[in-house]
Amino acid sequence: MENNRLKERISDFLMSLLLIDIWKGIILTTKYALFKKSVTINYPYEKSPASFRFKGEHALRRYENGEERCIACKLCEAICPAQAITIMAEKRFDGSRRTISYDIDMSKCIYCGLCEEACPVDAIVETPNVEFSTETREELFYTKEKLLANGERWENYLKAKMQELAIYK
Repeated sequence: MENNRLKERISDFLMSLLLIDIWKGIILTTKYALFKKSVTINYPYEKSPASFRFKGEHALRRYENGEERCIACKLCEAICPAQAITIMAEKRFDGSRRTISYDIDMSKCIYCGLCEEACPVDAIVETPNVEFSTETREELFYTKEKLLANGERWENYLKAKMQELAIYK
């Protein structure tokens, strides 16, 4: 037993002295640098593919006639684990409810997609847009108008995506 410990200590000393682990790392790095294809992309000009189920920037949709889809049921507000959604509603003259304000604090949002899943009329959806960086936190506070504008911008894509995903419902 003592003999085995002595051999291990000598082996460890020689490995440290000859920097064996460092040389193994250098050889491995050189092998990858010279003989393997690079996986780095040139970001703004090349983009990595995203899953078709990717969840990005939020948008509010409208019906074909231009009316807002949101019926102010507040299910998305209730299910949001980050409490990023705030909705204020009022009754209309015909008895239906519509939103006065629909606000999302994107700095709180965790992009889980639960709001999208909870919505009974597919009013709130998440677009594939990941490039919405801002210079101030105030710009990450999305109002109803900004969400509706996002919905108009992404409507064609969203319709196609929902048709694709309809087989899973």
